[in-house]
Amino acid sequence: MIQRSYFQTIKNRLNEPRSFIQVLYGPRQVGKTTLIKQVLDEISAPFLFATADDIIGADGVWLRTTWNEARLKIKTAKYTDFVLVIDEIQKIENWSEIVKKEWDSDTFNDIPIKLVILGSSSLLIQKGLTESLAGRFEAIAITHWSFTEMNEAFDFDIDDYIWFGGYPGSAKLIKDEERWKQYIRTSLIETSISRDILMLSQIEKPALLRRLFNIGCSYSAQILSLTKVQGELMEKGNITTLSNYLSLLKSAGLLCGLEKFSGDIIRTRSSKPKFQVFNNALISSQSELTKDMAKNDHKLWGRLVESAIGMHLLNKTYTENFNLYYWNENSNEVDFVIEKGDKIIGIEVKSGKDSTNNGMAIFESKFHPTALYTVGTNGIPIEDFLRSNPSNLF
Repeated sequence: MIQRSYFQTIKNRLNEPRSFIQVLYGPRQVGKTTLIKQVLDEISAPFLFATADDIIGADGVWLRTTWNEARLKIKTAKYTDFVLVIDEIQKIENWSEIVKKEWDSDTFNDIPIKLVILGSSSLLIQKGLTESLAGRFEAIAITHWSFTEMNEAFDFDIDDYIWFGGYPGSAKLIKDEERWKQYIRTSLIETSISRDILMLSQIEKPALLRRLFNIGCSYSAQILSLTKVQGELMEKGNITTLSNYLSLLKSAGLLCGLEKFSGDIIRTRSSKPKFQVFNNALISSQSELTKDMAKNDHKLWGRLVESAIGMHLLNKTYTENFNLYYWNENSNEVDFVIEKGDKIIGIEVKSGKDSTNNGMAIFESKFHPTALYTVGTNGIPIEDFLRSNPSNLF
């Protein structure tokens, strides 16, 4: 396994004097546990690793008992440095209040426990952090794997990445596409929805949420009003419910609805969403086509290419601190708009399609962006863009 870019950051922080709780959060199966184990193997401090995923009914008692076990190890061996790692902490009810109490107790009593907590649901992790642990933590968002990482670790070529996406755990299965699809659907999608959304949130209509996810994936990189989505759903639900469910799917790192860029935050939030998956595997795993069949469908492959560019940009928003939108007016469109401070960039994705869209010119006259870029045909090669850091565009 390669060392991801987060490795050195986490290692450096754990080698520093005890100061902040380190929080690693992100979607399932992006390697959070593997990453922290790589770091633990490299640092000199003794450690205790525990996961709430392995304990049936893990609760506050289990968390406090685990913490006391770490304290006992320190007292017995007279350690001056110790790392405690709690994985899948969002499974424990009221976890943030317990962590606050135990962390503050260690601070008061000069007990040298450096705490690392890992969680799969960013919504619940961040809610707990802001409610109870303000000023006590540093958060690191662990995102889906990039093309560069999948290429280096598993020898994915650009077509592999566009079709199979960036889940490292499934990479060894891609030679048997049906087996790969089954793994993604059951071990990843269903687990994420059932454990990170349905089990941890009040969902009145789980079938509606699942159907929204399926439709959203099939329309990834396309603009679709929630009213139209409502018309396609087998089970009716109001627009507010659909919007809330889409937010929960985003919190699990599955699917989001990009907002329209308008320069007006009120108008932006009332716009039609442009559906965008966090990982193209969520699209292809639900398709009856194989990679080769999809490549022969030029219109479909073009949408997959645009979705791959979108997922690259979307995941980078968590580490590079820019905002991601789309823009359209009548039949004119700019596929992606990224905003950082007072700078905006327009990005148009082309994969062999006819360049008759006047969207870029109209967008430039309305908003005077810092720069405009074409990715694909007559522009930045798709592979080069997927290897790049979008922040460099600014």
